[in-house]
Amino acid sequence: MRLPGSDDDKNRMSPHLLTALVSAGVVILLILAVVIGSNRKPSASGSGAGSAQSPSPGASGEETVPARPSDQGPVPAEEVEVGDLHPSDLDFWDLYPNLNQEQTLDTVPVEQVKPDAIPMEENDPSTDGKHTLVILPDGSEEWVVLSQQIPRNDYDYTNLTAQGDFMTYYVDGHKASYLGVDVSENQEYIDFASVKKAGIDFCMIRAGIRGYSTGTLSVDKYFEDNLKRANEAGLSVGLYFTSQALTEEEAKEEAQLILDRIGDLRVDYPIVIDMGYVENDSARIEGLTREEKTKVTKAFLDAVKEAGYHGMIKGTKEWLIKEIDLTKLSSADIWLDQHQDLPDYPYAFTMWQYKQSGKVDGISGYVGLDLCFIDYTAK
Repeated sequence: MRLPGSDDDKNRMSPHLLTALVSAGVVILLILAVVIGSNRKPSASGSGAGSAQSPSPGASGEETVPARPSDQGPVPAEEVEVGDLHPSDLDFWDLYPNLNQEQTLDTVPVEQVKPDAIPMEENDPSTDGKHTLVILPDGSEEWVVLSQQIPRNDYDYTNLTAQGDFMTYYVDGHKASYLGVDVSENQEYIDFASVKKAGIDFCMIRAGIRGYSTGTLSVDKYFEDNLKRANEAGLSVGLYFTSQALTEEEAKEEAQLILDRIGDLRVDYPIVIDMGYVENDSARIEGLTREEKTKVTKAFLDAVKEAGYHGMIKGTKEWLIKEIDLTKLSSADIWLDQHQDLPDYPYAFTMWQYKQSGKVDGISGYVGLDLCFIDYTAK
């Protein structure tokens, strides 16, 4: 006995639903047949029952399009029927050349460059960690790729503190820097005892200059007096020369001018070559190549080293990165000339001129202020 509501009643399909499904299936089959038939190309032979006959020449005043031989390349787009397309017909990348080892995107005409040969846009140089911004002498900017051959500095500038014009660098809560001034005849007479009492640890004294137009050598008017009295005041002392040497011989001449005048006085900080362009005027070194300026610098440093002193290069960020090749001057320390709150020079440096218009007791007028990150008296 079958009870109302049993499973058999639930699973039985109603006649109306069955009829609807069958009708829908028939309609779908008919649509497929129409689509397939419309895409089928008529037989080219004209034989067989129901085959369409191609009109013969002259029958209707029109000529049939002859079959395109296979050796004449792809069928033009206007002659292609949908049913004739093959993957090879869509291979239009063959129209573009592949770049060989001698070619670059600069040597191949734009219209011949294959789209996949165009490199993807690089990351933003200001954030990719692979570039540094350099301000060129004409005021323009350039992002320069960082060298992997030059050691980087690892200073943590959050450890810098400033009290007035004086800056200090700390490591693990302990002072790890030395405060200095750089002086010349421009400061005239200096009371070095008062400078020492003000908290200055060392003094960089200009020994001389070479004229940027005539090339004439000149000893700084206060050089020997400054060196003697700084020694007497107990200040550590380094020396620098403002160079405009065109040759290695001139660079050695500049170094020798310093060495001949030191005598038995104490120089425990580096002897520095300060080579650069002149603001608002032309300098005699402007015609030198980067390689030539590097050779001149090295000649000065070698002469200093042979005499038993420590050599150093002073320069702006632009000079150090663009004008000389530091990979060939790795034995020299760097005195960075960058007057701002925090330096952005990426490579290693041991001394930083952070201010050019500082005020220090014992010195009338303005003076350059420097921070040194190592104790040269212990070297």
